[in-house]
Amino acid sequence: MLESWLAGELDTVPGYTRFSTVDEVTAGLTRLAADRQDVAALRRVGTSRLGEPMWCLTVGDGPRHALVAAMPHPNEPIGGLTVVHLAARLCADPGLRARTGYTWHIVACLDPDGTRLNEGWFAGPFTKSHYGRHFYRPAGHEQVEWTFPFAYKGAYFDRVLPETLALMRLIDDTRPAFMTTLHNAELGGAFFYLNRPEPALHGVLKDLARRYGVPLHAGEPEHPSMRRFEESVFQLPDMRDSYDYAEKMGQDPAAAVGGGGGSDSYAARYGTLSIAAELPYWRDPSAADLSATGDVYRDLLLAQAADMRATSAVLGRVMEEVRGDVVSDSPFLRASRFFVPLIDATAVTNELRAAQPAAERPATVAERQSGREIVHSFRLRFGGMLLRALEGELAIGNGTPAIRGHAASLAGTYAAWCAEAESGTPAETIPIGHLVAIQYGSLLAGAAQAAS
Repeated sequence: MLESWLAGELDTVPGYTRFSTVDEVTAGLTRLAADRQDVAALRRVGTSRLGEPMWCLTVGDGPRHALVAAMPHPNEPIGGLTVVHLAARLCADPGLRARTGYTWHIVACLDPDGTRLNEGWFAGPFTKSHYGRHFYRPAGHEQVEWTFPFAYKGAYFDRVLPETLALMRLIDDTRPAFMTTLHNAELGGAFFYLNRPEPALHGVLKDLARRYGVPLHAGEPEHPSMRRFEESVFQLPDMRDSYDYAEKMGQDPAAAVGGGGGSDSYAARYGTLSIAAELPYWRDPSAADLSATGDVYRDLLLAQAADMRATSAVLGRVMEEVRGDVVSDSPFLRASRFFVPLIDATAVTNELRAAQPAAERPATVAERQSGREIVHSFRLRFGGMLLRALEGELAIGNGTPAIRGHAASLAGTYAAWCAEAESGTPAETIPIGHLVAIQYGSLLAGAAQAAS
């Protein structure tokens, strides 16, 4: 049961119909700083790799510090709306400021360069095809969230990005009691990450999803090394766990890490409670269905592995056959070089998991559905990015026969992948206002828990 004050705050969230662009989020915080100089101040905290200023609005003067940052991954825009709403409510309501007891530090956007490359789908239509066709996700070593310093066994990473350095400085300056970088998932059900178990908070987070009819994710975790606190509540990803899991399975553990640590691991030195609410764009009731199917879990893993290998083969062949012709070093091309091999590595992991005795059991409906959706997601995400890379070459006049031919053939393959992903019952788009409300409620609940 949600406390009355929290339920009341959820009712303040507007019925948004689109996501905000980088410029719109920045403008919203800038207006608040100008209008409410008595309680808020805007300052520049960093600079992106392409020269974009990074802004932070500080609101209130409580004895504890809370750090909230939007869009650590550029295809996850719910947080852009959430930070502006949070800032507006804190500026408008002294009671809310007093109740939370924090000085709030609110970062407009952690990856403005990458987020701009996703803005083509922010106003809809909210279909999987349109999303995938305008999708961008940086290579692992170019993601703000996964480029914090990391050293463990044979893995070492210190190529900290300018945007990551800005967040590191902010963490060191504020030593937050509570922090959230505002992520979101894509499809299936809602789930939540915490850097430590907080049993009193787990139920509140799940009740937030239930309030808006968003199913709780009961299918496959994002990685088999994930630690589950309870249903739909996981420990935030720890690269040490990923390393150890790959090592145990006989894979290259350093390659499995693929970058650095996360913001929560860096903030842990200050005793910070970190959370992330992972919310899907599309509602899928089967995401929460734990009933058994007639399938063996092992067979699902192997079927998914086969689809992953086939997808990787298609995209890998395109990349190899245009490798000598491309002249740009576009972010789409760099991301493709990172993610296409990762598709194949995921297939290898599934095959190794299928050989384990634990895989000899009935699969659940949620596991079957999430396995299928992961394949569709990989095809639409990474096929879409490679197609954008080829179109970028054509746009600068590099229309060699290989690039023209593969752009055309991949477009045909991609259309077939989209049709398969969209087949069956149309995906139900979750109202954006509901997603913002869940995310807003989760950060308020997390902040309250950290202060208790």
